Amino acid sequence: MNHLESSFTGKNSLWRYFIMIVTVFTASNTIGALPLLITIGSRTVSDPGMLEKMSANPADLSPLGIDPNLSLLMMLFPFLVSLAVFVILIKPLNGRTLMQIVNGTGNFRCKRFFISSLVWLIVSAIYLVVSLKIDPSNFSLNNISGTLILLVIISVLLIPFQTAFEEIIFRGYMMQGFAVLAKNRWIPLVMTSLLFALIHGLNPEVKEFGFFTMMPQYLLFGLIFGIITILDDGIEAAMGAHAANNAFLCIMITNKNSALQTQAIFEQHTIHPWSEFVSMLFMGILVIGILKMVFKWNRFSALFEKIAPQPGDIQMP
Repeated sequence: MNHLESSFTGKNSLWRYFIMIVTVFTASNTIGALPLLITIGSRTVSDPGMLEKMSANPADLSPLGIDPNLSLLMMLFPFLVSLAVFVILIKPLNGRTLMQIVNGTGNFRCKRFFISSLVWLIVSAIYLVVSLKIDPSNFSLNNISGTLILLVIISVLLIPFQTAFEEIIFRGYMMQGFAVLAKNRWIPLVMTSLLFALIHGLNPEVKEFGFFTMMPQYLLFGLIFGIITILDDGIEAAMGAHAANNAFLCIMITNKNSALQTQAIFEQHTIHPWSEFVSMLFMGILVIGILKMVFKWNRFSALFEKIAPQPGDIQMP
């Protein structure tokens, strides 16, 4: 095992984690938000009521009158900025390399990423087909125009950076930080899943359906990706599954409360959060089971094992 064990190297003072988290999210909401802020500002000059129109759903940029694919680019840009800032700061601030955050070694396991992506895509496609068969009136064809080509390109090329940032921060950086404090795996799993859920508390789905309705779903996502990370001893497989999930939703299905508004192929008219929670639970169990067979994970007891610094690990304040 390398991923969480490698957290004992480098500089692990609490203030360093605080500085990192504050810096990357500040960069996201300042530098990363500039294209969107400039666009909103220019539109507000000609239409003073623009801010009021957007207040209903800040994730929906259609009131700005810009191309939906450009809107998606502007929504993803903050994640690219945050990821770049993290990469720049991790060595001087924590004395670790990016790959130590990813899996504790020096190599990115590409096969884990792509296999996990494929498994998640297949399971998601089956779920969508079943949903269309069971309740066809809840879906309508939304877009089969040439704009789909650009949407696919943007989703395939940029969504992985968005999800890579989230996985690096939560299942990589923060999970390692909690591992240093707790000296086990289950507390980092629970804590990062809770934080992952809370950070999505500003999503439009929360406003529509309520905090306590949506939090279990976000928490479940965090637990699924966290379990995959621990069992696979690195975040590549979780990155692949997460990227496949978000890209699939961007391309295949949208709804009026989606966090990433796109001209997807289908539109879902009514969302049933608790039904989707149950479906996601079964999907998560299925994906983890398939990946266990493919990657030959030995045992689930690893989730509850203690961890300790390895001989030769050097910790600095």
